[in-house]
Amino acid sequence: MGGIHTNSRVLSGMRPTGRLHLGHYHGVLKNWVKLQQEFECFFFVADWHALTTHYEDSHIIADSVWDMVIDWLAAGVNPGLAQLFIQSQVPEHAELHLLLSMVTPLGWLERVPSYKDQQDKLRERDLATYGFLGYPLLQSADILIYGADKVPVGEDQVAHVELTREIARRFNHLFGREPGFEAAAEAAIKKMGKKNARLYRELLKRYQQQGDHEALGVAQALLAEQQNLAITDLERLLGYLEGGGRVILTEPEALLTPASKMPGLDGQKMSKSYNNTITLREAPDNVREKLRTMPTDPARVRRTDPGNPDICPVWQLHQVYSGDEVKGIVREGCTTAGIGCLDCKQYIVDSVLQELEPIQERAREFEQDPGRVRAIISEGSAAARDVARKSLEEVRQAMGLSYR
Repeated sequence: MGGIHTNSRVLSGMRPTGRLHLGHYHGVLKNWVKLQQEFECFFFVADWHALTTHYEDSHIIADSVWDMVIDWLAAGVNPGLAQLFIQSQVPEHAELHLLLSMVTPLGWLERVPSYKDQQDKLRERDLATYGFLGYPLLQSADILIYGADKVPVGEDQVAHVELTREIARRFNHLFGREPGFEAAAEAAIKKMGKKNARLYRELLKRYQQQGDHEALGVAQALLAEQQNLAITDLERLLGYLEGGGRVILTEPEALLTPASKMPGLDGQKMSKSYNNTITLREAPDNVREKLRTMPTDPARVRRTDPGNPDICPVWQLHQVYSGDEVKGIVREGCTTAGIGCLDCKQYIVDSVLQELEPIQERAREFEQDPGRVRAIISEGSAAARDVARKSLEEVRQAMGLSYR
């Protein structure tokens, strides 16, 4: 874990709240499928997080977990490329959450924007719980326990990654300075050889005394090239550079994901709470029915009335699914009443069914083999636990809780 990863590590999770729909596919899953090719990825089912808002109907969580994992696999998330696991199967998350809670100021949690937002939005649920206040910290533990340096999030979640960075910084500041840290860091500099040692000291001075951020980047790159330094020495020197101690917890960056442009059947955002979704395993006849009965431009009452695509929910779907040629035909046909609404919708019906076909085919294979799905999760959870255990060992040691 610690400060140096040759390969960037990505962590992302999803709450199990039922079957996934096209909004999830375009907003999250397509991105995961891309990320698994580029980075070492950990994707988890956030079942403990689901409890923060659904503690009164927790029995639905278990069914939703397996439904969701099948949807992931069907969408192309690949257990050969990423670790897929269930949060509560890796109890180390909970222990790190507890340890971090000892040093996290209450004010930091109360200031997280989603804390007030969610309470206002979900007024019918009692969210004045200890777990709800602490869930951003559990999220931080999820990220920090894997030393993930990249977290794919939408705009609304950037504050959570910021909080995680602050917590990592505070933890490193409090616990990263082992006794004799400076002497150990000085000894490590000498092992770099005269020329590199001189360069490192120069960069250290530029960054610490003049706040030159470029010098920090150059020094980090210099350290990454050192072949003959032990990992702990490298981490010491990274920590020394930043004016703290050893880097025990890695500060993650937010990897901004493009906002999902996937509108629902009524033109609002696609969401289960608006009842405007098409699920990934929706029967083709339902898909046809749902799309054909979508509302259109209210001014277009008769087939002969011209319409305005800009105020029509179906046109929003063309932005996601249609190429320029089809968009041209549709815009022209709609504004001149050359085509009817059903003709316009047929293009979308065809595109959506074509997109869902391979997903549904894979979903059927997994539905028929639940043992395989459970084995994938069990292997992923074991692999995640191995990484989490090592991280926690380091945290305990830094906090003086290692009794050997």
